[in-house]
Parts: sequence; C-alpha cells; structure tokens
Amino acid sequence: MTADSWTEAAIPDLSGRTAIVTGANSGIGYEATDMLVANGAHVVMAVRNQERGEAAAEDIRGGLPGSFTVRTLDLASLDSIGSFSQEIQTEYDQLDFLFNNAGVMAIPRSETEDGFETQFGVNHLGHFALSAQLLDLLIAGDQESRIITQSSGMHERGVIDFDDLHHEQSYDRWDAYGQSKLANVLFAYELQRRLERTELESVRSVVTHPGYADTKLQQRGPEQDGSTLRLWLMKLANTLFAQSARAGAWPMLYGAIAPSIEGGEYVGPTGLLNMRGNPGVQESSDRSSDEEVAERLWEVSESETGVEFQIE
Repeated sequence: MTADSWTEAAIPDLSGRTAIVTGANSGIGYEATDMLVANGAHVVMAVRNQERGEAAAEDIRGGLPGSFTVRTLDLASLDSIGSFSQEIQTEYDQLDFLFNNAGVMAIPRSETEDGFETQFGVNHLGHFALSAQLLDLLIAGDQESRIITQSSGMHERGVIDFDDLHHEQSYDRWDAYGQSKLANVLFAYELQRRLERTELESVRSVVTHPGYADTKLQQRGPEQDGSTLRLWLMKLANTLFAQSARAGAWPMLYGAIAPSIEGGEYVGPTGLLNMRGNPGVQESSDRSSDEEVAERLWEVSESETGVEFQIE
C-alpha cells in the first residue's frame, strides 16, 4: 500500500506496544487511541480532565484486543507534567510511541500556571517538557520508538518572535497559534537532528498535521469569546469542508508506524490543498527548516521550562 492510499487498514498488530496520547479524550486524540487499542496496543490516555477521560474511555471499552488507562495531565502546568512523567516512569519500563497531540487554537489571550502565553505554553513548551522527561523510557524499548508531534498547516503563518514570545506587547490569536505550531515543527526537526548527532537510532522524531478535521478544537475560541455567530460559522465550516476526526488522526498513525518513516519527516493529508485525504510525506515551510532558529528555540525552551533533554 503506497503512502497516498494508506488508511487505518494498514495498521499492523501492535500487541505489546505502549503509547501515550495527549488529549486522548476527544477529537483526533480519541480516534488515535481507538485505532491503537483496536490493533492491540496499550494506550495511556493523558487528559486534562480525569472525569472526561473516563467518560471517553467508556466509549472505547468493548472487546478490543488492546488496553488503556486514563491519567491526568495538564500541559498548562509544569508541575502536572512532572508528576505525570514520574508516575509513568514508575509504572512502565519502556514506551514505544509518544503522541504530542493535545492543543489549543486561536483562543483569547491567557496565561498558563507558569506564566506562559497559553497557546505557546500548551502546544509547544508543555510537550517539549513532557518529551524530555519521557525520553529515557522511549530509549529503553527493544524496538524503535517514535515521538510524533502534532502541528498544523497554520505553521506556515508562524514566526518565532524571540522579543515577545508570550505576546505580552501585542496579541493576535492566530499569530500566536501560528507561532506555537511553527515551534512544534522546529522542535521535532531539531530533536531528530540531535538524536542523529548522538547516533541514537532507536528513537525517531516525526511531525504531523491533520489537515482540516472536524473536531471541537475550532469551537473553543468562539466559546471563550462568547461569540454565538463565530461558533455557528465554525460548526458550519466543519460540516461543509472538514474531513472526519478519524481521518484527521491518520497522519499521526502513519508517522508512528509506517516503515518508510526514518525521522525528521512532515506528514499530512495528501488530498485537496493538503486539508484532507490519505497521509503522506510533505514539505513544511522554509522557516521551519531554519536550524539557527531551531537551536535558539531549543535553548529558550529549556530555560523557560527548566527541563533539559539528556541525549547522549
């Protein structure tokens, strides 16, 4: 099966493999979890709200060959990320997949518990700190493991503004979102380069995007604004133009398990305007390939989070 005809039917038996999916209680994270469990994997559903996570888990239960557990993880809190990572290190000897999927999009300006602009803090810094603290478990497995970071086609709009990373001087919700999604791509590429420089071939870093998928992500900004009109328009656009959340999860699964993926690729839908269709490898923006910016972002991210990658 070629990349441009890949579907979930190509997912192999994943028995004995362990995955963490952030934002697993809804949308793309939920669909990815369902497909992984359906093919025998054990999935840690990392969710901000335990009650909602348990409710989502109830929908998955029912004779599937894999298994799952629900764990609380708030990517807007470095303390929560640290506690979650310690819990996982205690319970598991190794990990095969880390899906950095959860995110927020185009919301009014707010700050995380640690004072980061929320979109940059959750979408990038939270996953940066999580990946660093779980790297040892990803290295420990007998088989190749992969870190899959979810970005967006909106990364093409993004610019890393080192003079105002947290948009304290001025704030545009879409500029902030674009910056956070560009940071995802820069991070994934820089992580792969660092893994390669140390000849650590057992871990691969991949970045993906879902195209335009029908999820609740698009609704959160209008909901927080209290804009009924924008909320209605978002729902209408999803109905008319978006592919399903399940198809939106295919690029993450393809990036995680396709044998042709070697690390450092950008994977997304290959159909109309890269918004829908079967997944395959694509080209990301020119800015996402700027290695100097990527190295500087890495250093800033370590400084901001107080977490360092131990890649040796």
